[in-house]
This record gives sequence, C-alpha cells and structure tokens, in this order.
Amino acid sequence: MSLDLRLTEQERKLLEHTVVVRHRLEEQYSNLEQQNETAGLGMWLFLATEIMFFGTLFTALFVYRLLYAEAFERASAHLNWQIGATNTVVLLLSSLFMALAVYRVRTSPTPHVVPFLLVTAALGALFLALKGYEYYDDIRQGLVIGPRFNEETWLAAGLGAGELPHVQLFLLLYWIMTAAHAIHMVIGIGVVLVIAALASKGRFDAQYYGPVEVTGLYWHFVDVVWIFLFPMLYLLGIHGG
Repeated sequence: MSLDLRLTEQERKLLEHTVVVRHRLEEQYSNLEQQNETAGLGMWLFLATEIMFFGTLFTALFVYRLLYAEAFERASAHLNWQIGATNTVVLLLSSLFMALAVYRVRTSPTPHVVPFLLVTAALGALFLALKGYEYYDDIRQGLVIGPRFNEETWLAAGLGAGELPHVQLFLLLYWIMTAAHAIHMVIGIGVVLVIAALASKGRFDAQYYGPVEVTGLYWHFVDVVWIFLFPMLYLLGIHGG
C-alpha cells in the first residue's frame, strides 16, 4: 500500500491554516500571501518615518548650503571624496546582491539565498570599515567641531573669521548625517545575518518570503540615503573648485 503525498492547490491552501505551518502563518492572516503583503506595507510605513528623519537633515543641509555657499564648499573640499565614491560603488553592489536574494526566494522552489545575503552583509561591513578609516583621517585633519577644530588652518586658506562658524556647521551636519547612516548600516547588517541564518535552515520559499523582502526594502533605503549623501556632502568642494 502506497501513500500519495501530492497535494492539489486547494489542499495546499487548506494546509496553510493548520498547525503544520502555524510557525509561518500568523493567526491574524488568512494566508501567506496576505501576510507577505502586510509585512511589506508595514516596512513601507516605517520607511516613511525614516524619510521624514533624513529629509529634515537633507533640507537643513540644502538651505544652509545656499546661505553659506563659500564656507560649505571649502569644508566639503577637505572630505575624502575618493573613499566616498568607493563606498558608493560598494553599496550599489550590495544592493545588487540583496535584490538577487529577494528575486531567488520569490521565484525558486528551493531558493539558495544564503550566499547572496552573506555577500550583502560582507559588502556592508566593508563600507563601515572604509568609513571608519575615513573618520580616523577626518579627526587627524581636525575636521571636527569643538576643541580639536583648528581655526588657523581655515584662516590660512583664505576664509574670514566670520565664516568659521559656517564651516563648523557643515562639519556638524556631516558627522550627524554620516553617523546616522552608519548606525542604520550596522542594524541592516545584523538583520541580514539573522535572515541568512534562518534561510540556511530552509525557513523561506516562494510562498513565505516576507522577512527577506522587507529586509531588502530596508537595505535599499539605506543605500539610497547614501546616494543622496555622497553628492550633497562630498562633491560641493569639487563643484566650487
């Protein structure tokens, strides 16, 4: 006597409501598709609050750049745009691998997404390493506010004493915005690694991919923030020159 375990589409949908897959389908949802869509909507709402946070900082940078153009361009020229450009490429590559992970988990019956997720996390770690070195170089050059700010360097470069507070304002915005972005990167790397660990246990497939997809949305958002940060912070000095 043989047992036929092949299920029809209707039987599979009925199975989604049983205890067999309760660890994947939460009780407030009627099916996994609805659960995935709700997770995506929730992430979009969260990202809307993040847009308001970074949008305020970008608006401040844009307005003050118009008011204090010369000081902002002089300060921007001291930033290491080569590292900034390298990090831009690194994040674009990380977004590619994150997108591949989401695509594979949504389309493949037996998705192997762990390598894509690990490469994404590794590229994120490389970004932070380069940014950490850049911070070290910034501090060594005195591109900070407070007691380590070297006024003589800027006065010797031709800036008037009245422009020094504007230089410090640019540096303050630079440190706040890049540090906030770095914190988001650290969170993103941690989440990607958790998702990779779950994926290695076969938790995700073409029916249950919500956690991978919302992680991808968050990662892409953080990358887009940097795409705007790079020209608005690093390329002002090049434009001014």
